[in-house]
Amino acid sequence: MSLPEFDVSGQKVLVVGAGRGIGKGIALAFAEAGAKVAIASLTEATVNNVAREIRDIDGVALPVTGDATTSAGMDKITAEVLAEFGNIDTLVTCVGDSIRKPVAKLPGSDEEGMTEDDWHSVVNINLTEAFQACRAVGPHLLEQGQGSVINISGWASFRGRPGYSAYDASKAGVMRFTETVAQEWAPFGVRVNAVAPGSFPDPEQMSSEDYAERQKSAKGRIPIPRMGNLKEPGYLCVFLASPAASYITGQTWAVDGGISIKAP
Repeated sequence: MSLPEFDVSGQKVLVVGAGRGIGKGIALAFAEAGAKVAIASLTEATVNNVAREIRDIDGVALPVTGDATTSAGMDKITAEVLAEFGNIDTLVTCVGDSIRKPVAKLPGSDEEGMTEDDWHSVVNINLTEAFQACRAVGPHLLEQGQGSVINISGWASFRGRPGYSAYDASKAGVMRFTETVAQEWAPFGVRVNAVAPGSFPDPEQMSSEDYAERQKSAKGRIPIPRMGNLKEPGYLCVFLASPAASYITGQTWAVDGGISIKAP
């Protein structure tokens, strides 16, 4: 027996930041569920690789490039997707990166503190891109009177850690941004939620030895003692984009093996 409420086949989905990592996993999950997927990233090589993987499973993929942290870049991405697809049903914002630095140099340490450029770079990549994507795609979703937005936050949005002030603050910002936009857009038929992944290393971005070491380190640190698989946040995104989630908005959903609720 199948439940039609979980069906997203035929949806037109834009995943921003889908060239690698979690964004790629989300794009593949939507494609496997039957959606048409626009893959946006900064470089052609990455989006073309993901597009090939989707087409290899007989999916529909549209690779587009642009800098999602800027108005011009995000407007370009949106215009190209709308020109090809005609409309967008679901927007996923998944650009992210971090650096590990203290706010200021700590006594007894040789590590320099964060610079202004460091701060703005991390905040722009993790938080401003969510704003830019919603600003660019939002008018289309509001005009058509239906749609779903899924902002990718992180388990850091629930808990701050030393050395990650910019990253953790920006991920917490994504959670609050999601709650605000959800309230603004709910009366017009558009739902806005966030997904907060935990540790999801990309096997293609590291050696097999490093990946195995990351898996080993999960034991004793994460309640479910393993790293996440890249498509697992995508499965939750597919649910949030489906009619089954039609009464859900403004929420941040953790997919992190339980690390965000683990006692210190």
